[in-house]
Amino acid sequence: MSETVRRRVVVHGNVQGVFFRDTARRKAESHAVAGWITNRPDGAVEAVFEGDEDGVAALVEFCRRGPPGADVESVDETQEQPEGLSGFEVR
Repeated sequence: MSETVRRRVVVHGNVQGVFFRDTARRKAESHAVAGWITNRPDGAVEAVFEGDEDGVAALVEFCRRGPPGADVESVDETQEQPEGLSGFEVR
């Protein structure tokens, strides 16, 4: 069994109103990644991903591109201690 990792990302650019959160939720579920994603008041999208290294890496890579219609300018990525989250929530 692979080790659980956790990453927090803040995605800057034109990333709200382009189905970023719902697309991320579907990708997280398909990769068995837990966590949450939310729109921030400053126009960014913030997310936490917990799961195996490959699944979390796939979600972080998705955030660097975004769904069609998104214009990602930058992504801040932070490694955190896993909390044992289950499921994925759009907040």
